[in-house]
Amino acid sequence: MRVLTSWLRHYLPTLTVTDRQLADDLTLRGIAVEGVEPLGDGNGHLFEMDITTNRVDAMNHYGIAREAATIYNLSLDPLHPKLPVGGLVDQPFPVRISPDAKGLCGRFTAQVIRNARIAPSAGKVAEYFKLLDQKLISNAVDASNFTLLGMGHPTHAFDLDKIEGGIVVRLARKGEKLKLLDGTELTLEPDDLVIADEKKALSLAGVMGGWDSMITPETKNILVEAAWFNPATVRRSSRRHLLHTDASHRFERGADFNAAPLANDLVCQLILEAGGKLEGEMIDVIDLDVFLKTAKRPPIELSVAQVRRHLGATNDSDGISSEIVSRYLSSLGCQMLLHGLDVYAVQLPSWRLDLEREIDLVEEVARVHGYNRFANTLPSPLPVTDYPEARAEHAIRTRLLELGYSEAISSSFASQTDSDHFANKSHGTVAMENPLSEEASLLRPSLIPGMLTMLGNNLNRDVREVRLFEQGHIFTGNTDAVTETPQLTLGITTAQTQRTPLHSAEDGPIFELKGAIESLLSLFTLPGGAAGLSFSSQAPAWLEAGRSATALLNGKPVAYFGELSQQQTQQRKLRQSVYVAQIDLARFYELRLRRATARDLSRFQAVERDFSFTFPDKIRWKAIADSLNALAIAELQTIKPVEVWRDAKKQPGVYSLLIRTAFQSHDRTLRDDDLTTWSTRIIETLTKQGGTLRA
Repeated sequence: MRVLTSWLRHYLPTLTVTDRQLADDLTLRGIAVEGVEPLGDGNGHLFEMDITTNRVDAMNHYGIAREAATIYNLSLDPLHPKLPVGGLVDQPFPVRISPDAKGLCGRFTAQVIRNARIAPSAGKVAEYFKLLDQKLISNAVDASNFTLLGMGHPTHAFDLDKIEGGIVVRLARKGEKLKLLDGTELTLEPDDLVIADEKKALSLAGVMGGWDSMITPETKNILVEAAWFNPATVRRSSRRHLLHTDASHRFERGADFNAAPLANDLVCQLILEAGGKLEGEMIDVIDLDVFLKTAKRPPIELSVAQVRRHLGATNDSDGISSEIVSRYLSSLGCQMLLHGLDVYAVQLPSWRLDLEREIDLVEEVARVHGYNRFANTLPSPLPVTDYPEARAEHAIRTRLLELGYSEAISSSFASQTDSDHFANKSHGTVAMENPLSEEASLLRPSLIPGMLTMLGNNLNRDVREVRLFEQGHIFTGNTDAVTETPQLTLGITTAQTQRTPLHSAEDGPIFELKGAIESLLSLFTLPGGAAGLSFSSQAPAWLEAGRSATALLNGKPVAYFGELSQQQTQQRKLRQSVYVAQIDLARFYELRLRRATARDLSRFQAVERDFSFTFPDKIRWKAIADSLNALAIAELQTIKPVEVWRDAKKQPGVYSLLIRTAFQSHDRTLRDDDLTTWSTRIIETLTKQGGTLRA
């Protein structure tokens, strides 16, 4: 937005600071001056300004002059157009707001000018427009533009002789045509608001006037209009027809309800300078409901103590006084009524629709005073506490990073297709009221779709070795009652699977997920101990049957893991096999997090002993490890399988297992008789498990 300092000084003749200082002071108060261009010949400077969308009141010269008057404690005279008394008429020009437009046009003012003279603009209009590089059209049209730049309210001038009957503000009819001032023809929709006569639409309300009623050199009689239109209605029409005008820019952000009569008078005053005569008084049609919601909002209670509490001390005093608060807000247009000890009832100005709460007024005081004038102080120390699951969440994240996984974050939205495949249908899904797209129409009921998308993106970029995890919330229920549940998902895809003594290379990623789940559960104290964790071959349909499983904690599912089903792999066009796990973190958070302890390393030598046994195929490693741990040998530090092999021809139905143990004491060197005793107990235990010691 371009602003002339000479125009500002016309409103503030007592302003003594330089234009450069004015630019700096306005910028520090949130009315940003981004560029200052000298105009020469005593014309001051041209400010290039960036006015935020909530400050529509400052998108004009008078509004900025109001800000300057507040900053420098100057008086700003109200605008008082000088108009002759209109000639008497038997009946005023008919203007009505149709019932279907109730609430959409809150106010409509109209003034008839007879025997107007259409001529080139002169005087201040021509002078200021030349400095602003604004195109001059004719005195009637330029008067509307000048008023918009001067005090900020859009207006429009109609050729009165082209209006049939009277003015009707109504909704458009389906398929109704309207040719605009720029020559384009619109096909209107039923929720477009138009200014019409008794037969046709004359203007797209709040956006642009129409061709059929525009001012021409032959115009003799004029109807000047200034109105208030509903911001949402103007915005819909502007977006639908791809029209963004100076008028729509202001109406969309909330125009001043009380500005319409003043703007109408200012336009009429400029037109009458070239000739003409007012006919009758101004017609002013008001919707009382809109008036009460905009111009007559209830006052806000403001406590000076609250202002001081929020803002603190200033550099030049102990804080903000009651007198300062009253002066700043009064200068901005508020009416201050003291009704208690330093407590004001603040009646808001009609042009500041952005002020709604007490804290908004506190911010206005801080802004006008200058943020740079407040003392730099630290906030008082407050106790900071973690949310209940913070430690558990951190422990899980740390463990997964240690296991070689990278943390990732996916979208919180999902498609209906993803929901059909991965959601628990009995829990329901939460639909978005205004979704960005069909692919983001629901709040995600599972983390799995997001994980598959991230794995697929890596594969599409030739990254074939990926291990990811995501901690996040899923959403179930419905739009009336949404339930958020913490969940964890793991994802693996690899082109280099490795065989181990316990599984084939093809099964490696599945057992890696199983190990990650067991490792995460080891962070918590399990009810019933390690025996409470078991596994079932049952799994959801999105996992490949026979290559997936369910982890059960005391018989209840806590995680699903395995290879993604071939159907899902093909549908998502994944280039290689993908392995995923879905973990219910809510179940984890119900458990007590184990406290990590550390002790000094033993300074005594560790001793390893190997045991070679054959076992029937039905004996699993878990049973073997549990039986050895049950011996409760304090010096037994580790138990691990080293080799597994089979000879199906010589010994069908059995496998050979080499177990390596390590013994170590923290307070003495181990003796041969100790090792012999412990080895005997281990051999006896493994024999009871069904094993046979190999010679």
